[in-house]
Amino acid sequence: MNESDTRLKLIDPALKKAWNPEKQIYTEFYFTAGEIVVRGNATARKKPKKADYLLMYARDVPLAIVEAKDTNHTVGAGLQQAISYSQALHVPFAYSSNGYGFIEHDFYTGKERSLSMDDFPSPEELWNRYKEGEGLPSEADSLVTAPYYYEHESKIPRYFQRIAVNKCVEAIAKGERRLLLVMATGTGKTFTAFQIVHRLRETGRVKKVLYLADRNVLVDQTIEGDFKPLKKVVTKIEHRKMDPAYEVYFALYQQLVGEDGEEVFRAFDPGFFDLIIVDECHRGSAAEDSAWRKILEYFESAIQIGMTATPKETKDVSNIDYFGEPIYTYSLKQGIEDGFLAPYKVIRPKMNIDIYGFRPKEGAVDDRGQTIEDKVYEQYDFDRDLVIRERTEEVAKKVTQFLKETDRLSKTIVFCVDIDHAERMREALVNENSDMVAEHPDYVIRITGDELEGKARLDDFMDPDEKFPSIVTTSKLLTTGVNCPTCKVIVLDNVFGDQGMTEFKQIIGRGTRVSEPYGKLYFTIIDFRDASRLFADPSFDGEPTQIFEPPDDGSMNPPDDKPDSPPDVTPPLDFPDWPGDNDPAYGHAKYYIHGVKVNVISERVEYYSTDGNLVTESLRDYTRKNILGQYDTLDHFLVAWNAEDRKQAIVDALEEHGALLEELRRESGQDQMSDFDLICHIAYDQKPLTRSERADNVRKKGYLYEYSGLARDVLETLLDKYATSNLIDLDDTRVLDLEEFRRYGSPMKIVRAFGGKSEYVDAAHSIEDALYTA
Repeated sequence: MNESDTRLKLIDPALKKAWNPEKQIYTEFYFTAGEIVVRGNATARKKPKKADYLLMYARDVPLAIVEAKDTNHTVGAGLQQAISYSQALHVPFAYSSNGYGFIEHDFYTGKERSLSMDDFPSPEELWNRYKEGEGLPSEADSLVTAPYYYEHESKIPRYFQRIAVNKCVEAIAKGERRLLLVMATGTGKTFTAFQIVHRLRETGRVKKVLYLADRNVLVDQTIEGDFKPLKKVVTKIEHRKMDPAYEVYFALYQQLVGEDGEEVFRAFDPGFFDLIIVDECHRGSAAEDSAWRKILEYFESAIQIGMTATPKETKDVSNIDYFGEPIYTYSLKQGIEDGFLAPYKVIRPKMNIDIYGFRPKEGAVDDRGQTIEDKVYEQYDFDRDLVIRERTEEVAKKVTQFLKETDRLSKTIVFCVDIDHAERMREALVNENSDMVAEHPDYVIRITGDELEGKARLDDFMDPDEKFPSIVTTSKLLTTGVNCPTCKVIVLDNVFGDQGMTEFKQIIGRGTRVSEPYGKLYFTIIDFRDASRLFADPSFDGEPTQIFEPPDDGSMNPPDDKPDSPPDVTPPLDFPDWPGDNDPAYGHAKYYIHGVKVNVISERVEYYSTDGNLVTESLRDYTRKNILGQYDTLDHFLVAWNAEDRKQAIVDALEEHGALLEELRRESGQDQMSDFDLICHIAYDQKPLTRSERADNVRKKGYLYEYSGLARDVLETLLDKYATSNLIDLDDTRVLDLEEFRRYGSPMKIVRAFGGKSEYVDAAHSIEDALYTA
C-alpha cells in the first residue's frame, strides 16, 4: 500500500479504537508557515512543516505525534521525523508506523518500544504518564485542560503560543509564582497573555488581574485588541483613580507609583490582585530600585508573569534574577525559520566622514557662533555633539533614492539620535520628496514624545489601509510596542548606548511582522551607523538575509545577483553611553555647521540565511547550494532520480530543503526547462534541453514504433503534454483524466488499449526513462 492507503486502512482504525476522531485526532497538522527566502527582489516560501497525526487529550493539550510510512518501509522509518516534530511542538510521545505496528519514543524515560497495532496507548494512559512526567498534582486536571478562548473570528493559537500558554498554566498548577516568557517581537505576546488570563479566570484560579506597561500606546493597543473579549470587566487606571469594581486592570507603572513618591498603588490591599502581567519587562521591572519593582514587591502574593522579547541581563539588572529562567523562549531566529516572522536584508551605505572622521579648523565657530571644540569627531559624535547639515541631507537623499527605486509608499521608520535630529531629518526628507509632499503634506511626519500632533497620527501610520503618513522620523518613542505590520523599511541613523543590544532587537522588531495581503514578506534595514554589526554579536539570534553597501552615486536597490562572498563577521562597534531624549543629563554643547562635503563612498548588501549566517548570494547560488547539500555529485543525483518511480518526490524533497526551482525558473525566464534539466544545469553545469527537445528526441529514436492505434496516439499526446507543461511523472494514471485525453474515451478504455493498467504504466514508464536519457 502507498502511504495514503496505509493510513486510511491500517493506522486510522488502530487510533480510532481509543481516540475520538472528532476531538482528539488531528491529521495533516500544519504547524509552521514555511520559511520566507529572499534573494535579490525574489521571494518564496519553503513548504510548511506538518505532522501526519497530532493526538490531543483535550483541545490544545497535545500528547503525541504519529508519523506514517507506507508498507514498504520499516515500522520505525518515520521515528526520527516524529521525534523532531515532537521536540518543536513540546509533545512528549513520538510514534512511527507502517501499518503493521508502532514504535514509541518516550521523552520522559528516553526509551523506545515496539507495539502491535492493537496496543496503541489510550488517551487516559498517555495523560497519566504525561502528568507523572511533568510533575503535575492530581488536582491539576481542570486547570491544565481549561479551554482556550474561541469565538466567532477569534484567532487560532499558533503552536508556539499554545506552548507558552500551556507552560505558564502548568507552572501555576505546580505552585510557581514568578514566571518569565521570552517571545520575539511580532509573535503575539499580548494574545498569549490574554489566553493565559482567560484560562485562569475560567477555572476560578484568578479573579483580579493587573496588566502593567510603560507606554499608553501599549495599553491602548492591548485593551482594544487582544483583550477586547474582556471589555466588560476591563478598566484602565487613569488620573490615579482606582475603581475596585473591575476585574482586569491596565496601568502605566508611572501612574501607580505617582509623582514625588505618592505610591498610588497602595490604595489597593496587598492581596487584591491574583495575577500581575508585566509587558516589556526588560524596560524596568528587573532593577531592584525601579518603580515596577516596588509594585511587584507590594503585591508579592500575586502570580507574576514577565513578558519580553529581549530579557535584560547585565551586572546591574537581571530579569532572570527576579522572575527565574524563562519557562519558554521563542526566538526571532525560530520565528523566521518557521515563516511567521519576516526576514530582512541590510543596506549599509558608508559616508566619507563616517569612515575618516571630521576635524574642524582651529578656532572655527559653528552656525550659532559657538567655538567648536578642537578634536576629531567620529561617527558616533555626529548629531549628538556635532551636527553637519550635509550629512543629514545625504541620509535623506539616500533613503529617498531607495524608496524611488522600490516603492515610495513603503511604510518607513527613520530612527534618529534625538528629537532635534528627528526634526531636522523630517525637514530634509520633506525637501527630498517635495513632489509627494506637495500632493500629500503628511507624507513625512515626526513622531516623538514631545509632539502631540505627530503622536496623533501614529494610528494612521500603523493602519495597513492608510497610505499616509508613509515616512516617520523618531528617536526613542517607536522602539517598542508599535504594531505596524506593513513597515517595510527601517532606517538606522541613531546611536546605541549601554542598552545597545536590547534596543537594537526592539528596533529590528518593528519590521518583523509578515503581512502577505499587503505584499509584506520581508523588510529592508538601511544602516548609516554600522549598527548592523550587532548582528555578529553572539547574543543576537537572527541574521539578516542580505547586506548591501552601495557604491558612490550608485543604485540604493540591491542587484538580483551577486557572487558568493564570506559573511561579514566584523565585531560590533563599542558605542559610548548616551542619555535619552528626556534625560536632564543631556545638556552639553551641540555644534551646528554646514559646508562640509559629504557623500556615500561604498555600499554592501547581505541576506539572512537559514543557518543564521550572513551571506551575499543570489537565488541561483542559494538553490545550487541546497541541491548540492542533498546530492553532492551529478552521479548521485542521477542514481537517485532513476531509482525513484515518483520523480516528483525528489523534486518535492529538494524544494523542502530550499531548492526554489519554480522561483528560479520565473526569475531566469526558463519556462521551457523541466525540473530535471533545471537541477542538472544549476547544480552540475550540464547543458540543458527544453521539454520540447527531449520529447522530439524520443520520437526521433523510435520509442513509439512498437505501439500502434489508440495506444500510440495516447503516448504521442503524453509526450505533447510533457513538452507543454511541467509534467514529471508520466506513469501517473491520473494524467488520463486531463482534457487532452478525453477524446480517447475513459481512462479504463485507454488502459485496455495497452492490455491493462499495469501494461499502460510500463509503457508510460519506458517513455519517461527515454525522456531523461534522450
